[in-house]
Amino acid sequence: MKKLLLPVVAIVGLLLLVALMAGYFSDKIEPDLAPPASIDDAAAVAVTVVRGPVSESLPASVEARETTIISSRLLARIIRINVRAGDYVEQGQLLLELEKSDLEARARQAEDQVRSVEARLNEARQNLKRAQELHQRGLIAVADRDAASADAASLEADLSSARQALEEAQTAVRFSEIRSPIAGRVVDRFAEPGDTASPGSKLLSLYNPFSLWVEARVREQLALSLQTGQVLRVDVPAVEKSYDAIIEEIVPAADPGARSFLIKVMLPAERDLLPGMYARVQVPAGERSRMLVPAERVAEVGQLNVVWVAGEAGVVRRFVRLGQPAGEGMVEVISGLAPGDRVMPPQ
Repeated sequence: MKKLLLPVVAIVGLLLLVALMAGYFSDKIEPDLAPPASIDDAAAVAVTVVRGPVSESLPASVEARETTIISSRLLARIIRINVRAGDYVEQGQLLLELEKSDLEARARQAEDQVRSVEARLNEARQNLKRAQELHQRGLIAVADRDAASADAASLEADLSSARQALEEAQTAVRFSEIRSPIAGRVVDRFAEPGDTASPGSKLLSLYNPFSLWVEARVREQLALSLQTGQVLRVDVPAVEKSYDAIIEEIVPAADPGARSFLIKVMLPAERDLLPGMYARVQVPAGERSRMLVPAERVAEVGQLNVVWVAGEAGVVRRFVRLGQPAGEGMVEVISGLAPGDRVMPPQ
């Protein structure tokens, strides 16, 4: 009997525990279902269906139309850099200074060489003049006169070569001072004083902040209807502004992978715009019917958009997917509503 009693007690205890967890030993509370809320017909707004031109919003990027990379034409140590990232510079402003003591020494040597050749040339010209006078009086032979003439001509060639060497040395000295080729803004500096600048290496990058455009890729069906000079609307979310921009270029070759054409839309001069900013270009995409509701009737729940619709059983909540703003406080609804639905104020 003791062997049977222990399993029976265990089974009974397990059944009681299950019953307790299921709520058999607690009082039941009847659900208090509230009656459906009454619908205020005066507050309901019917979904509006309109037909008109629509545009397709395309992602784009703000780029600098006029940009340049500053580099050195010499192998020299950097003495001084006068600008930093973000600075505005004028055309011809001194940006960097390179070590130039050896270049100035070469220029002085070239100047001395020019003076030396000039002195020898003056002497050769005087000798030629005397040789011509003596030859006319028959005191020297023709060969002596020709030798004096050849000596003067050789020194004239040496003088031309010396002057070219002097000009080259002076140009090298000027290359030690790097000046801005455009009026613009410094994007970044890639070197610091004490570094060695080599020919072709990047030192600074500049761009003109007043010549910016937006580059976007447009699918071929839309791109074929665009023309240079056409005005498009460009939205830049970072500055919360919209601009009327003119199509400057349409690259006449499609990307074979995306089947899209690259367009470049010129922006007006604006100090708030910076290269690399995200933008959206509104490209005309024909006409179609759209469902519109007041933007104030749409609420945001996290990343979802919700509206309250009046129905036979009362006001119900629906999730909707929105399109583009339609102006005058209206917004397009792509899905979630049907023509004739009545939208209530947010509950």
